[in-house]
Amino acid sequence: MLYRSWLFIRSVLFYLAYYGSGVIYGTFSVIVWGLHLPYSVRWRLINPWTHLVMFFLRAICGVRVEIRGDYHKDAQPFVIMCKHQSTFETLFLQCHFGPVSTILKKELLRIPFFGWGLSALKPIAIDRSNPRQALRDVRKKGVSRLEEGINVMIFPEGTRMRPGEVGNYARSGADIAISAGRPVLPVAHNAGRHWPARNFILQPGTITVIVGEPISCEGKDNKQVTEEAKAWIEAHMLEINDG
Repeated sequence: MLYRSWLFIRSVLFYLAYYGSGVIYGTFSVIVWGLHLPYSVRWRLINPWTHLVMFFLRAICGVRVEIRGDYHKDAQPFVIMCKHQSTFETLFLQCHFGPVSTILKKELLRIPFFGWGLSALKPIAIDRSNPRQALRDVRKKGVSRLEEGINVMIFPEGTRMRPGEVGNYARSGADIAISAGRPVLPVAHNAGRHWPARNFILQPGTITVIVGEPISCEGKDNKQVTEEAKAWIEAHMLEINDG
């Protein structure tokens, strides 16, 4: 009982720091956006918030990060296809593989402060009211971002999954990579154990992030690339969960 109370107190302190700093950086991002600064400058000014959140996780909640695998910086830009379990990966991959343009629901950009910061970082927003047009827009904008030297990040399952769950993998990430002639970088992690979705309490421990070898799209269709990425991610999810 005492231990759970301590976890609750730590989680409260974390969220106070998380949302409080988010309000500050979100307001700051509006100012940065209004100054019409170049994207590279906006990124350097706003992205430190993700590093700050990682610090809060470690210092307040005792959540550390272990990274396995080469970072393959020489293969940039690439399409990052990642397991989606938590808020963690949306922030960690931004600070680790930046600059990154994230494919996300358009509704997220309407969230005060948080959405404002996202808007300044050139995300690719999906309008779910017109799925067919949305797919065309995502491919066009994704290719454009890659041509600018910006990595593209997608959560192919489309929503956060509980540990052990496997969703349907959409092919849009592979479609972008094939159209741009760039590789896919698969990423697996177990953040759902420590910063779980739909659960207030954060659990101390180590989040393991495994970065795979870039998957070449040459001579493959989007189904083949997606299945290859899915097989790698889910195999390494089992490895993490068994470890």
